[in-house]
This record gives sequence, structure tokens and C-alpha cells, in this order.
Amino acid sequence: MGKKVILVSIDGMRPDGFLQCGNPFCKTMMTDWAYTLTAKTVYPSVTLPCHMSMFHSVPPERHGITTNLYMPPVRPIDGIAEVFKQAKKKNAIFYGWEPLRDICRPGTMKHGVYHNALAHEDTDRRLTEEAVDYIKKEAPDFVFLYMVETDEKGGHDAGWMSEKYLHHIAVAIDCVKRVSEEFPDYEIVVTADHGGHDRCHGSDKPEDMTIPMFFKTDRLEAGKELTDVSLLDIAPTVIELAGLEPAPEWEGKSLV
Repeated sequence: MGKKVILVSIDGMRPDGFLQCGNPFCKTMMTDWAYTLTAKTVYPSVTLPCHMSMFHSVPPERHGITTNLYMPPVRPIDGIAEVFKQAKKKNAIFYGWEPLRDICRPGTMKHGVYHNALAHEDTDRRLTEEAVDYIKKEAPDFVFLYMVETDEKGGHDAGWMSEKYLHHIAVAIDCVKRVSEEFPDYEIVVTADHGGHDRCHGSDKPEDMTIPMFFKTDRLEAGKELTDVSLLDIAPTVIELAGLEPAPEWEGKSLV
């Protein structure tokens, strides 16, 4: 029997950034959840291509998105949102970077909230608050919650591994803690899309390509450190946790 799932993407979070951000809930995520600090993202390690791969379990050469400019795929592949929609499940998305509207087809999300991170302060906390309110009222089957400030206001503005960058990771982990404590019956998956170096990302450097992932589920042993994990594994894992069938074109594997 599948469960309801919350997927949290923390943009640009490096494993060492997670370890050094100072949030005490990080220890909980490594002792009570399953995790990896050595997962690999896709190349180019850019936000929109990475999220397309996260949702559609194929690399950029297959979905065709290689920059932050969306182009409709020549051969569309169903993603997480489409699979939930086809199963007559209720989806919701909360995001702070407008191009992410294109990671799912129109009509697949029952509810969507967008806040421009450049126009507002505390975007990640605001989005989390709205997600919590919506989940309490509507009990959706799948929720995607995107944390933007780690990348936009941390990495790009101040530099990866800067004090400001680590602060925004700590805030994002606070948001993860809030969601985890509010909804103990949901399966929770937390991932980064890519890392970063200096004030940029997109290369094949280890700093850009290595990402952490965390899984709160009784399907995995608490404290288990996973190996051989790819960003392409997110979609199959989310779908299996929900008790659904993955799209046949997907290349990743379920981790549960």
C-alpha cells in the first residue's frame, strides 16, 4: 500500500554545505533517515536540466533541456506529476524560481504557489508555511517543495561555502524539520539538484556534480548510508513509495 510523499529540493546544496551549516536537525537526518552524501547529478549541472531529470528520470540528452531555457521536448516523457495525475492522485507544487513551472505539464498539478525570491525575503520559509497550510487542508498525495535561496541568495550572491550560503542551507533544513514534524505519516525525500563552486555551477567539477539525498521512510533502515545513487533515482523512488508504477522510459532505479 503506497503512502503520500513530499519531495523537497534544496537548490545548490553541497554535501559539505549540509554538514557545515550548523543546523542540529542535520544529525537527525543522518541517524533517523537513510541518506547519501555522494549522489551524482546530471551534466550540465544547471537548475532546470537537473529538475527535469529529477522529475523524468532521464538525462538532459534525452529530455532535451540543457540550459535554464525551457524547450518543449520532441519526444515527451511522463514525469512524477504526470504519473500521479494518471493515477487520479492530487499534486501540489510550491516554488520560488519561475522556470520550474515547466517541470510538469499544464493541468497535472492540482495546486501551485509561486513566490519570486528576488522580490521577497524569507521566500523558503513563506513557501514552507503555505505548503504546510495546504497539506493540512487538502491532504494531497504528492507535494513538491522547492528551496531557492540556498542557490540564489547564498551561492550566486555570496559564493558557495560562504557564511551566507551556509545560513540559507540552515534555513532550508529548518523548513525540512517543520514539514517532517507536521506530517509524520508522509514519506519525505530531500535532495539537492546540483552543487556549486565559487559563485557558479554547471560544470562537471565534483563540487558541482556531487549532491546529498535523504529519505524518511520505514522502507529504508534508519541511518543507512546509500551508495551508487543518481539524481535519476528520485522519480522511481517517489513513485514506488506512493505505490504506483514508473513510466517505462525512466532510466533510474528505485532506492526502496
